Amino acid sequence: MTSSLPGLPAEDGWRQTHLGRLLGHAMRRFDARVLALMAHNVEVPLALSNLAARAQVSAAHIHITRHLALEGSRLTDLAEQAGMSKQAMGDLVDQCEAWGLVLREADPRDARARRVRFTPTGLAWLQAFRDAVAQAEAEFRAEVGADVATVAMIGLEAYGAQA
Repeated sequence: MTSSLPGLPAEDGWRQTHLGRLLGHAMRRFDARVLALMAHNVEVPLALSNLAARAQVSAAHIHITRHLALEGSRLTDLAEQAGMSKQAMGDLVDQCEAWGLVLREADPRDARARRVRFTPTGLAWLQAFRDAVAQAEAEFRAEVGADVATVAMIGLEAYGAQA
């Protein structure tokens, strides 16, 4: 695709192939694969498996799975770690609470605060997430080769640590 507008470069293919766009595509593909694997995991409660299979569980819900501490977390901490607003995280927690993944309880260190923690069902979901991530990473390694996968992981770790 070329540009005939004054002041713009003639070639604009870079907009489709720059690093940020490629990382975004890769992340969406990886998260979709993880969710698909979780939808077919027999250890996941059937209701949750069905939600995942019907795309009711999204990558946004995975933020809770990624960031919720095993001992529980305050909503504000979850939102900050996920890079979301407190209100958006609250909506996700509401959904996950309705699905039986998490519950809210009093914070033992602050009577005014509430903590979010995994339920037993949520811990089964977390294990399914761990299994799915491991399989998706193995598939990535198989597709691009072990050396490329290792370099990609090291490079992304180094790049992400600078944030």
